[in-house]
Amino acid sequence: QVQVVESGGGLVQAGGSLRLSCVASGSTFSINAIGWYRQAPGKQRELVATISSRGINYADSVKGRFTISRDNAKNTAYLQMNNLKPEDTAVYYCNAAGPLRPAGWWGQGTQVTVSS
Repeated sequence: QVQVVESGGGLVQAGGSLRLSCVASGSTFSINAIGWYRQAPGKQRELVATISSRGINYADSVKGRFTISRDNAKNTAYLQMNNLKPEDTAVYYCNAAGPLRPAGWWGQGTQVTVSS
């Protein structure tokens, strides 16, 4: 079992920055991939970025603005978000996945609101 907790969300003006954190605890040895997702009101949850041994991937909408990273020693993943836009407003979720649970474990989410 793995527990995932996100933090770092908040209210920021357009053009500003935020850094989200995702801390995993429990059977973290079973995690080999971390993904950040977001869900805006009335929309489906969408993939933002992933990091694994196979590499890093970003959604086209965030390329060049967001950076995903991982500190294995701290069981923590980060999402650095720069040049934020109002359309980035959403609840951001972290997903930690591995061979024991390919669908992954989800956190409770953290709200990001970007004002224009």
